[in-house]
Amino acid sequence: MKIYKFLSLFFIAITILTVTSCRSDDDENNIADLTTGKLQVKFENGFNNLGNIVLNQTIQTSSNGQKHQFSTLKYVISNITLIDENGVEFKYNYNNPDKGAFIIDQAEAVAGINYINLTEIPKNNYKKIRIGLGVSQTAYLIGQDGQGIFWQKAKTAGMAWSWAAGYIFTKFEGKYGTSSPTTEFMNHCGNMGNVNANNTADLYREITLDLPTTARVTKEITPSIHILADLNQYLSGQTALSLDNTNNMAMGSNQYLVNVTNNITKMFKVDHVHND
Repeated sequence: MKIYKFLSLFFIAITILTVTSCRSDDDENNIADLTTGKLQVKFENGFNNLGNIVLNQTIQTSSNGQKHQFSTLKYVISNITLIDENGVEFKYNYNNPDKGAFIIDQAEAVAGINYINLTEIPKNNYKKIRIGLGVSQTAYLIGQDGQGIFWQKAKTAGMAWSWAAGYIFTKFEGKYGTSSPTTEFMNHCGNMGNVNANNTADLYREITLDLPTTARVTKEITPSIHILADLNQYLSGQTALSLDNTNNMAMGSNQYLVNVTNNITKMFKVDHVHND
């Protein structure tokens, strides 16, 4: 009987130690899962996936045979979402423009590249990235006080109308022509305030891109996702467009600018990922 009691107590002690050890391991794993790192997203604007548009210099010929060049090339990126191997999404300051919206400005590109540096990214292996082009209605309808920092940035960068009209999502300016670009154009795409109340088109778009290589975010590794934007899509995308005196000063969200927006949502692709 004494031996039986001893063995029983021995097995109970072993069980407690095993459970405690497992819980300790689980706790350590949970702590590890909560670690965060950084991630960089790079945007390179070009034509036909050849990067580094030089403002006022690089000339492109559209599918309709029209030549054009940019003097201004800007667009707003927001609501960046990272999608892991299991389809789980991490939304970076979603619908919070003050922390999660960025202006890509070709005039500020360094060696043709604009950089967005994200922090506090959960440690994970990411297979896709989703980007918002423009500012969502949900974010806009939070009100001006809820996005005062980004609103001021947008105003300073010329990416906003009055608050009632809201943000400019994409700003294309330059010259166009048949044999050479000589006629000025300005195409500014963006929502006109509350699109439901104003019965206007919603030009905000979200684009999901596959990563050719897994972006492995850890405390030690900061992946860099290099996105090419093919501005040939502007006039030569799913709807072939031509600039003329009916649209060369178009601003807002009319049907022509809806077509422009739908074209340029196809311009993004991930060229490569660095895990450094």
